[in-house]
Amino acid sequence: QVQLVESGGGLVQAGGSLRLSCVASGRSFSNCNVGWFRQAPGKERESVAAISWSGGGIYYVDYVKGRFTISRDNAMNTVFLQMNSLKPEDTAVYYCAASHNYHDYAPQYESQYDYWGQGTQVTISS
Repeated sequence: QVQLVESGGGLVQAGGSLRLSCVASGRSFSNCNVGWFRQAPGKERESVAAISWSGGGIYYVDYVKGRFTISRDNAMNTVFLQMNSLKPEDTAVYYCAASHNYHDYAPQYESQYDYWGQGTQVTISS
């Protein structure tokens, strides 16, 4: 089992930045592929970014490319999501997800993850 706790959300103005953290405890996190998802009010949860357990594989959804950066520090059992040039449409609850997998890749779909955090609220004002 892996427990995930997100932090770093908050209220910022459009154009601002936030850095989300996902801290893991439990089974070896260094062997987990990790993703960030978000869910806006009235919308389905969607993938934002993902990173493989080595950090060598990275995925971004098109509309965050160039603005968001995912990274990880396995020594700290933490994955980060640096979010710059934030827009009101980025407002959502952001979730961290993880899965143990032999394959070193960046999963894009919810069904590929076994563990989920409780989420952190990100609100961008215009």
